[in-house]
Amino acid sequence: MSLKGKTALVTGAGRGIGRQIAVRLAADGAQVIVNYARSAEAAQALVADIEAAGGSAFAVQADVSDPGQIAAMFDAIKLRAPTLDILVNNAGRGSSGLPTLATSTIDDFDAMFGLNTRGVFFVSQGASAMMNDGGRIVTLGSTASMVRMSGLSIYAASKAAVEAFTRVWSIELAPRGITVNTVLPGIVDTDLIRDNMPPALAEQIGKNVPLGRMGQPADIADVVGFLCGADGRWITGQNIVVNGGAG
Repeated sequence: MSLKGKTALVTGAGRGIGRQIAVRLAADGAQVIVNYARSAEAAQALVADIEAAGGSAFAVQADVSDPGQIAAMFDAIKLRAPTLDILVNNAGRGSSGLPTLATSTIDDFDAMFGLNTRGVFFVSQGASAMMNDGGRIVTLGSTASMVRMSGLSIYAASKAAVEAFTRVWSIELAPRGITVNTVLPGIVDTDLIRDNMPPALAEQIGKNVPLGRMGQPADIADVVGFLCGADGRWITGQNIVVNGGAG
């Protein structure tokens, strides 16, 4: 499906799922704004790859857990792209070390909600203000919000909050024809998973997926691409699980 003439902002696009989403949207014809916090080299490599494939992209740095940097990011974007058509809230933090209720700290809580929840809120606020009517907002949630697993309380709650954002914003933005949805991946084989989950546990979870494997970034990017295109025009306010059939 064609996104020719559209401009898409993908946060945390330097690696993993975000990188694949940027590649997919660019392949569909969108100009892609590659947001990154620290991985400048990876972001520039992604821009180069998109351009080498005939697409259009540029990178913009901002830690989207910081409202001041979010504002500066949109100032920088407006110099090159006066309006947006698509926002993909991909930037997120995993649950390092799986802290429990007893072991979690204020810093654990603030860091998780600062990026996964506050960042999503204020990036969406800024993007929607410059978004054309008929636009798309897609946020990456997590099936962690649906499971009972020790050590996931802060992470799961930070992701559950964006599901609530989706339901409310879909009503607020409907008069402008802007759709708002959340995609909830199951376990996906990325460095974020590998860095924050014991390898044996990740492997076992993958084997327990009915379709027989962990997800790949392209499995998620293709669903995001569908929601951002014309075929997703009648889907809004939904939290869409993409997990290979896992319970």
